[in-house]
Amino acid sequence: MRNSSLTILLLALLICILSVISIFSSTYQRESESWQNIYQRQILWIVLGVALFFTVSSINYRRFWDWNYFFYISALFFLLLVLILGSVRLGAQRWLRFGWFNFQPSELVKIVMVIFLARYYSLKNADNVSLLSEKFGFFRAMALPLFFVVIPMGLIIEQPDLGTGLIILFIFISMVYLSNVKLRYILILLGSILSFMPFAWYFLRDYQKDRLMVFLNPNVDPLGAGYTVIQSKIAIGSGGFWGKGWLSGTQSQLRFLPEAHTDFIFATFSEEWGLLGGIVLLLLYYLLIRQGFLIAQRTRDHFGKLMAFGISLLLSLQVMINIAMNMGFAPIVGIPLPLMSYGGSSMFVTFIALGILANIDKRRSVF
Repeated sequence: MRNSSLTILLLALLICILSVISIFSSTYQRESESWQNIYQRQILWIVLGVALFFTVSSINYRRFWDWNYFFYISALFFLLLVLILGSVRLGAQRWLRFGWFNFQPSELVKIVMVIFLARYYSLKNADNVSLLSEKFGFFRAMALPLFFVVIPMGLIIEQPDLGTGLIILFIFISMVYLSNVKLRYILILLGSILSFMPFAWYFLRDYQKDRLMVFLNPNVDPLGAGYTVIQSKIAIGSGGFWGKGWLSGTQSQLRFLPEAHTDFIFATFSEEWGLLGGIVLLLLYYLLIRQGFLIAQRTRDHFGKLMAFGISLLLSLQVMINIAMNMGFAPIVGIPLPLMSYGGSSMFVTFIALGILANIDKRRSVF
């Protein structure tokens, strides 16, 4: 195992340890046995995730070039299956139930789209993979790939999961920029999106409109749509510099903070470990994501380079959006905090992404 692979794995495991500690703290006082065993299930997801990391890191990432269309079609199949057979929780239909495991296909779609776009904007020959996009006109550079992006994005938004849909759009724009597509094409796309924004309000569901209004003013509905973000900010603020201590958080353990072990686990962690703990957690994420960007910079193969950049950007976006949401700096969306939030789907996909990074760095010297 290369030093970078070992560093990635160790950093990921450190974050996972903090995850288990926080999940145990936020659920151990619940009366139901199923609640009390949640931290044990998280440990199981972590163990299986590490197994996926080693499996994926041993597969030559260039095989993903040939498997790309299979991945894309499979992703669409699972998204369609969710709309037909998916289980509903908290008003959203995002999961497929396989025995005791609830799988969320939209999590996997994030990685699939990174691979799809990395392949699209690269040209493979006998010796190398090089950028092709500099020669593209507007249709091939923007319109055609956007069509393939909008299909899964629309299916995800229909679940509804606006946050994941927008992340896929952000990844598309970022990878277009990294692919050296002509800047005027990107400006045309951004201008089109901005011109559509005033009309987007009428396509939002009522709860999404409430969340946007609450983002602007949480006190507009303090006992309804604004309740969660208010409690999250109270939890983070009450932690102070040192925190209240493990098992001593009040907002999560007394159930004032909803989803304390999933989307709002950062607030749970910050209440008990304070500003100092939050800084340590952010430092771990910084070091982990930095490894991804360093791998991208070292890689000469453009397909691998774009994948590494895309994965690193994906992790960065999820961390920034989730923490900003917890602090009231962004609207509430269903974006988990990678490696921290409870859930098998997010844990598996994150370790798969890290395994791809490890393999890219392992193989880069071959080309």
